[in-house]
Parts: sequence; C-alpha cells; structure tokens
Amino acid sequence: MKKKLLALGLAAATAVSAVPVYAEEAAEAPAGSVYYLNFKPEQDAQWQELAKVYTEQTGVPVTVTTAASGTYETMLTSEMASSDAPTMFQVNGPVGLKSWKDYCYDLSGSGIYGELTSDDYALSEDGAVYGIAYVIESYGLIVNKTLLGEAGYKVEDIQSFEDLKKVAEDITARKDELGFAAFTSAGMDSSSDWRFKTHLANLPIYYEYQEKGISSTDAIEGTYLDNYRNMWDLYINNSTCEPTDLTAKTANDSLNDFLNGAAVFYQNGSWEYGNVVGEGKYTDDDVTMIPIYIGAGDEANQGLCTGSENYWCVNKNASEEDIQATLDFMEWCVTDETALKALTGGEGAMPSGEAGMAFAIPFKQAPASTNLFVSVDAQMTADGKTPVSWNFTTMPSEEWKNMVGSALAVYAADQTDDNWAAVVSAFVDNWAAEYALANG
Repeated sequence: MKKKLLALGLAAATAVSAVPVYAEEAAEAPAGSVYYLNFKPEQDAQWQELAKVYTEQTGVPVTVTTAASGTYETMLTSEMASSDAPTMFQVNGPVGLKSWKDYCYDLSGSGIYGELTSDDYALSEDGAVYGIAYVIESYGLIVNKTLLGEAGYKVEDIQSFEDLKKVAEDITARKDELGFAAFTSAGMDSSSDWRFKTHLANLPIYYEYQEKGISSTDAIEGTYLDNYRNMWDLYINNSTCEPTDLTAKTANDSLNDFLNGAAVFYQNGSWEYGNVVGEGKYTDDDVTMIPIYIGAGDEANQGLCTGSENYWCVNKNASEEDIQATLDFMEWCVTDETALKALTGGEGAMPSGEAGMAFAIPFKQAPASTNLFVSVDAQMTADGKTPVSWNFTTMPSEEWKNMVGSALAVYAADQTDDNWAAVVSAFVDNWAAEYALANG
C-alpha cells in the first residue's frame, strides 16, 4: 500500500513540476508578428533576407511583401482592407500622411524615434509622431565618366543647363561615330514615368517655392515650366530611342541602356547604386552623379536633389502584440550591427554575402554609407553647394502625377506647342483642382 501511495505521489509531483516548465516555455514563445509592406522593389531581396535573420534570432515571424514600382498606394489600400493588414507601412510625406493618418500609431515614445539624429526626420502633427524617415536619398544625373571622356568632355565641363545641352547635342550629332547616345530612354510606362512626372517635376516646383519663400501651395503658378520643357526636350531628343517609343520603355530598359554603355547620362538616384556598381557592372571610378540643371537659380552652386519621402509608419489598428512586435523590429533595424550593415553597406554587406542597401540613414548608431552617390552629395554640400529640397512630397495627389505623366507622354510623341499647353494645364489647373479635392 505504501509503495502504491509513493508511486502516486511521485507521479503527482512529476505532473506538478511539469506544469511550470510548460508555462515558462509558453511565456518565452514570441508574441505578435510583423507584416511589412515594402515600398522599394530594388531592395526586396535584402528585406526578405533581413526578415529571415530577425525571425531566426527572435522567433518573431516577419513577412515582407513588396509592391511593384508605381503600385504602392493601390496595394496599400487593398492590403489595409484585408483581414491580415500590414503592421508596418510607408507614407510619402505630409500629403501621403493625409490619406493614412487615421491608421498611424503615435511613435513619439518609441525606441526608433529615440534613435533619430534629428526631429527633422520625423513626420509630426499636433505633438504626435506618425512617421519616421528611414533613408535620406539624393537624385540627379548618373554619369558614365568613361563615355563622357570618349566624347571629349569631363564632368567639370558641365556646370549649368547650357553646358549640359551643349554636351548632349554634340553627342547626338556624333552618335553613330561614338556608338552611344547622351541619355538613356526616358521611359514613360508605370515602372519609369515617376522619374519625370515626380522627380524632374520637383525642379520647377522647388524654384517657384524658393522665389516665393514658401514650402507648399494650394495653387502652383508654373513659373518655371518653360525650364521643365527645355529639360524634357533635351532628354527625349538626345536619347537611345525615338520619342514616339517612350510609352513602351520601362525602367529596366533605361537601366540596361546605362549598363550596356549605350548612354552617358541616366536620371536616377542614390537608391540605384547597387544596380549600377558592383560585380559585373561599373566601379566607383567609372561613375558619378551631377545635378539636374534646368536653367534656373544659381546653377554654379546647385547641389543634388536630396531629401526623403520614405516614412515608416505602424498600423495602430493592429493588435497590441503585433504593434509591439513591429516596434521592436523597427528598433532592431536601426540598432543591430547586422541590420545596420545591411542597410548602409554595399558589396557583401548582407549576411549571405550579397550587396546591402547602401542607404544613408538618419539614426544615431548608423555607420557611414558606402554608397558613392551619398558621398558625392556630402562632398557637394561640404563645398558649399545647396541641395535641392524634395518638394514633390507636396504634390496634391497621385492622380495629379498621373495626369502630368500622361500629358508628357503625348507631348513626347508630338512636340507641338498645343501639346505642351496640355502639360501646363495638367500641372497648374489640376494642381488647384486636386488640392481642393484633398483639402475640401
């Protein structure tokens, strides 16, 4: 009898001791998950790898879905309406925030906010922080210095729009002899047209804002649209393809023009560094970046277009566990040595040995970026040149951009004054109309 009781007692003790062990294991299991809707298709592979590394380290599931170029707003709208909405997403500055403010968690007490080097990189309203800029970027004209030299010029020969026009038109006149064009194709399909309806369009907006001493407007006047036309004409008439072919040309066509040595100049940004420099591509000695000159302002002291439209936000409608998991992941991205290397490094920076994102990021623990174009921007600024700010974040809507892009494409195929008047109307009249719609 005693033996039986003892056996029962041991069994009970074993059962009791097993309960705390099980409970402890449950407590250690990760709570929450992260779903990041990524804006940047050129960095999809790196984000997929980082997500996997984080999950391996912490056990927290991280899913990254990347929108195709030019489709982010559409995809975000669709995903936010689903039962499994993103916990981490992006808005493109103040105008983008207007559409998504009701979904944005206040980040003012978060770890990632405390890591910012300046409040200038926080998207704030009424004391709340709705977005955190995660990358500072520059864009301009990427230059193949070797081809430019073969044409008989140096980068230093181009200090203004007139200089650029002279070089581009001379290359066009000798295109058959040289074997290359001045500019890559100014593709106007949805993967490429943002370079012109948004990034190039920033220049006339910037100079109008500078002239008026403002930072946004409900009604653009289009003071510098003749300059915009001159630059667009230069692109489309000194390119690797006929202007009538532009609507069928993609971002990849333009990139391949540059990689294949078919053109000297390629309008794009520092985010494109990994696509043009690396194994089997160019070296840092082969390329550089110069400002986009449109014949306005103090061109001798003009720098690259530098700023950010990339603000991380957290979905306040997610569960508490998912919100916390997302905040933890964001903070890890800007404090962990592996993650920081992936964000700022170039060749071999990823744990897999692949190239990193080569970002310049505004966080306290960030190492210097290895991105050549970031270094070019920093040197220009150190030399006293003034960066052109990113004012396209004040464009009134995505529809406004699309209408400008459509008008540019029509004009490219038939370069009449009437067709340019339609571009001006899309730019000026539709600005006022779209602003009123968004702020009515």
